Amino acid sequence: MKLRPEEITSILKQRIEEYDVESDLAEVGSVLEVGDGIARVYGLENALASEMLEFEHGVTGLAFNLEEDNVGTALFGEWEHVKEGEPVKRTGAVASVPVGPELIGRIVDALGNPLDGQGPINAAERRPLEFKAPGVIERQPVKEPVQTGIKAIDSMIPIGRGQRELIIGDRTTGKTAILVDTILNQRGQDLICVYVAIGQKASTVAQVHEKLKDEGYWVFAGGLGSPDPATVVDNRGDEAVFTDGPFLESKEYLAGFWIIEAADLDVALKLAAEGSKACNRKLEVRPFL
Repeated sequence: MKLRPEEITSILKQRIEEYDVESDLAEVGSVLEVGDGIARVYGLENALASEMLEFEHGVTGLAFNLEEDNVGTALFGEWEHVKEGEPVKRTGAVASVPVGPELIGRIVDALGNPLDGQGPINAAERRPLEFKAPGVIERQPVKEPVQTGIKAIDSMIPIGRGQRELIIGDRTTGKTAILVDTILNQRGQDLICVYVAIGQKASTVAQVHEKLKDEGYWVFAGGLGSPDPATVVDNRGDEAVFTDGPFLESKEYLAGFWIIEAADLDVALKLAAEGSKACNRKLEVRPFL
């Protein structure tokens, strides 16, 4: 059978017209340098500001500095595993976090990923990390007071819902204690309080919370009793050391953060020893009022 040239041309044209190519194009760059949670990436000329970037080892990056020949990226996750020369892929998605009532009572990281082991957060809405704040006219006026529960503050300093208040002081002077007491005083007041732990290891927070929850101990933030019957636990060495008395002899004392419901003092001291080991810090055990 002999085919004519025009028949071959007609068949080729038909096959080309019917050919459907599904291509997946992705812009991929490479790591130039990395250190202290910051990486510089080459080859992502079209990256957007605040765009999420995919690194190796499950690390996520947030594009910050869009320079002419590289992109400065803040890394989230175990960035120590990221090495020079590894590929980096654009996601095309600007950084956003889940918002809504589904986050109440949950522990999340800076990207909204759950750390408390209670499963995924099925939020119906997300909001970009960076967006224009509403103007003064659009905001609800500050007209409803907020009581801290501390008479000296409530009598001298008026504080309202929606108001920004700055607390300045040296370390260990009780700034956090004031905020925690204020949060506790809002119980039953139809006011949502959010505690942001900056500079704390997310893994430590998640591990301790998960352990106390799995073993059936009730966790709550509350005020502590007098430091007189306190016991200090230090398990940073080879074995735990238990010392009667407060952590520090002073007119000011720790307000505390971990509240557990234990069967007796021995159980509480054992949990405190594990917490001291996990955080590499001294812990003080007091009765809950």
